[in-house]
Amino acid sequence: MQAFLEGASRWLALVCRWVAGGCLILMLAVTIADVVTRYLQRLTDGAISFQVFGSVELVSYLMLFALLAAMSASVEKSQVVVEAFSHRLPASIAARLHGVYLLGFAVLGGVLATGLVGAAHAAVEYGEVTQDLRISLGPIYLIAAGLSALLALRSLLHALLGALFGQSAEVSHGD
Repeated sequence: MQAFLEGASRWLALVCRWVAGGCLILMLAVTIADVVTRYLQRLTDGAISFQVFGSVELVSYLMLFALLAAMSASVEKSQVVVEAFSHRLPASIAARLHGVYLLGFAVLGGVLATGLVGAAHAAVEYGEVTQDLRISLGPIYLIAAGLSALLALRSLLHALLGALFGQSAEVSHGD
């Protein structure tokens, strides 16, 4: 059971890292294209007037996806342990406490996913679109909901690994 949970968590983390990395590369490409086309327009006094429409909007949604995916990919590594509570505890108890702490992130991811699915259905029902590019908001909210669900799932996996098996995770001690 423990090996299955660890393998599932590693696989999901890999998927989340690829999503986050892809979003960051796309953000970089959109930003570079926008800067280059603006610079070309300025150099040629408007003779070459290519523009990347909606670049700010694209970058903002890609940033949302990258942040959600990166948070999901590293949920077990990014928790700050408060030394006052866990300093003198045995390692197995501290790991179990950390597992219980991760249950909060599982609930947070679940609440975010549920709310975003509701927002996606409302966006599709009412025909909501983005401001600049007029892209339907439904799929954007659904992607964000999926990434939030991955946050909930990975948090739950590591909560189980910590709480049930006492498996410690890489944590930051605020040093």
